[in-house]
Amino acid sequence: MNYYLDVIKRYADFQGRARRQEYWMFLLWNIPIVIVLTILDYALGSYPVLTWIYTLAVFLPSLGVSIRRLHDTGKSGWWYLVSLIPFIGFIWMIILMATEGDAGPNAYGPSPKQIAA
Repeated sequence: MNYYLDVIKRYADFQGRARRQEYWMFLLWNIPIVIVLTILDYALGSYPVLTWIYTLAVFLPSLGVSIRRLHDTGKSGWWYLVSLIPFIGFIWMIILMATEGDAGPNAYGPSPKQIAA
């Protein structure tokens, strides 16, 4: 849960780097929350109100952690636009997000692994 809250606290922070674990743990918490809200929306007959409110609330933190994750691999945040390419963009983003980050400092700052150690 701390990974999720850490990303939320850095709400619109697009500077620096994010480890793979930070990105994937945020995603791991985000998906079940959306599923529960969708079920709740259907049960209340209000679909998609709650789901859209939550999605809009976490849009900037999600974008921020994605861009910081790209920075960790040495790529510019503009690479996020690759995800707009139908089907291929989604697969390419998964590959980029799963790629190990640069071991040492890069143009976007020191390695988050070295900071955590």
